[in-house]
Amino acid sequence: MNTLIILAMVVIALSFLIRVPIGLSMFSASILYLLLDGKNIGIVSDVAMSQLFSNTTIVAIPLFIFTANIMNSGEVTERIFTFTKALVGNKKGALAYINIIVSLIFSGMTGSAMADAAGIGIMEINEMKKDGYDAPFSAALTSTTSTVGPIFPPSIPLVIYAMLTGTSTGKLFMGGMIPALMISLVLGVYVWYISKKRNYPRGVQFTRAEFIDYTLKALPALMTPIILLGGIYSGVVTPTEAGALAAVYTIFISIFAYKCLSFKGFVRVVRETVIQTGKIMVIAMSAWVLSFIVTSSGLAREIADLFISLTTNRIIFLLIVNVLFLFLGMLFDTQVLQFVFLPLVIPIAVALNIDMIHFGVVIVVNMMIGLSSPPYGMLCFVSSAIAKTPVQSVFKEAIPMVALMIVVLLLITYFPPLITAIPNMFMG
Repeated sequence: MNTLIILAMVVIALSFLIRVPIGLSMFSASILYLLLDGKNIGIVSDVAMSQLFSNTTIVAIPLFIFTANIMNSGEVTERIFTFTKALVGNKKGALAYINIIVSLIFSGMTGSAMADAAGIGIMEINEMKKDGYDAPFSAALTSTTSTVGPIFPPSIPLVIYAMLTGTSTGKLFMGGMIPALMISLVLGVYVWYISKKRNYPRGVQFTRAEFIDYTLKALPALMTPIILLGGIYSGVVTPTEAGALAAVYTIFISIFAYKCLSFKGFVRVVRETVIQTGKIMVIAMSAWVLSFIVTSSGLAREIADLFISLTTNRIIFLLIVNVLFLFLGMLFDTQVLQFVFLPLVIPIAVALNIDMIHFGVVIVVNMMIGLSSPPYGMLCFVSSAIAKTPVQSVFKEAIPMVALMIVVLLLITYFPPLITAIPNMFMG
């Protein structure tokens, strides 16, 4: 490893310690390296722009972000929430079950963990606190259920993985279905246990007429994932086109079905989408340049040689990758992990004949668990701010939930058909 790459890593580490935004940290380190190494920054930037942004798959990212913002801007999420309350009924711990189900439904529309936690999570946490649930538990459950969003289709991290590896986005989306349902199921089992232990309140029993009424009111919103995924798997639209279709459809139902989207609200949604997309693209661009440096400096080859020297056994390799990405997922944004660290392990996974659909879903599940894990899980910080409760208490409540999610991670890691069965069945 040469001195310049060490210097670049030191700059990133120091920037991280003094809380410089990660995108700016990587840009600073990359520019310093390129200048000292005598490389032409203009040529590197041109290559980065042409390779990163010429891929049409990346267009799906702002479209799914836009869809999430539209859903959070009006009554759409409220209709879904009320429908789920009627669906769950008077079970003990009803609002905790609702939290899980709403996140699963919402994930079929947006593909973003942050959109779930910061959007519908506000409603979930406030309702749970009002009903007598502990604030730390409400926040911890919201942070862990939000991880389902990028696992169940559509998924922004899976779109990025498909772009980086050339893997089928449709197959990746299908591969995420069973793991997402498994995580929802184990969290549901934990809710059943903890609701009995703490005597959490029962929900409200709705009449059949009320249930039908709330279902009909929620139906336009509930049709979003059906239209989106149906379009992809029928071959009518590509995943990128499906993102555009979902965006147009959510605008339509917000204006005409729910009459909750004003022109001012639409402008605000566009502005928020531009800001959020800009943040992701800055990270993506800076991470691509850093990845280029890591590869051109020979560090990537040294890391690959290190992995191979440790093991050529697929089982052990997957265990190492799981531990590594789980740890890194607690510290870094998912875009950083995908653009910087993922390219280092993909060639090794290919060399070991690991299925790329299987590997992609395992990586994304891993990163999502990291987002809600102590000591730096970003989703826990978001939900603790919403719940107005110390993040340490949220982490304490999240530990058993994260442990159950790790069990699911191990199952899908070492039993690939849990991921590959559906894609192989429907897409060959």
